[in-house]
Amino acid sequence: MALVTTQRTGLVDQVIEQMRTAVTEGEWPIGERIPTESELVTSLGVGRNTVREAVRALSHSGLLEVRQGDGTYVRATSELSGAMRRLCTDELREALEVRRMIEADGAYHAALRRTEDDVSALRVALRERNATVHGDDETTAVEADFQLHLLIIDCAHNTLLSELYRGLMETMRASVATTFSRTNEYPDDQIMHDALVEAIIARDAERAAREAGGFFEDLLRRHT
Repeated sequence: MALVTTQRTGLVDQVIEQMRTAVTEGEWPIGERIPTESELVTSLGVGRNTVREAVRALSHSGLLEVRQGDGTYVRATSELSGAMRRLCTDELREALEVRRMIEADGAYHAALRRTEDDVSALRVALRERNATVHGDDETTAVEADFQLHLLIIDCAHNTLLSELYRGLMETMRASVATTFSRTNEYPDDQIMHDALVEAIIARDAERAAREAGGFFEDLLRRHT
């Protein structure tokens, strides 16, 4: 990726901003290794110390992760979600509480506003979610579970709500991964997801909100 050569004032801040932009705009995708220190020095026209300070700052904020002997990787697209991806007990509790607030209300409005196209999409997403939790690929299972929750938010047809949820996407996905369990470990998880989708399809807003809220209450009891 070609970065803009910096001016000679505020070099570290300029490098930080350009690297942050490369992350937030997807030029450096999550999970991918960023260019080497030598490559950044050449692209930016600055010294190694400047690059190291910028990488250190972005690592501290949670956007980047330095892996000794391997390189530097993108770990989040915003400082907020990056900081919250360290999901120890307190962070996980906060993430689940936020999800409970957002998703219970999202489920309520999804039940009121869902379209027939939404119904078809929900059924497919639920089927894929339930099928993958029995498989051996945990990454695929986590992603299928997350995509179902994201779809439910989109079914509320509130642009700001969907943007808010996507703004916390890494945190939301990380909380799914942290609390993920096979169906045979917690069979109620599948029952809860089935009941939630059924309530949305039936346009039962109160039940949809109750099912979503109850699901996160259960996760909070189980994991925090």
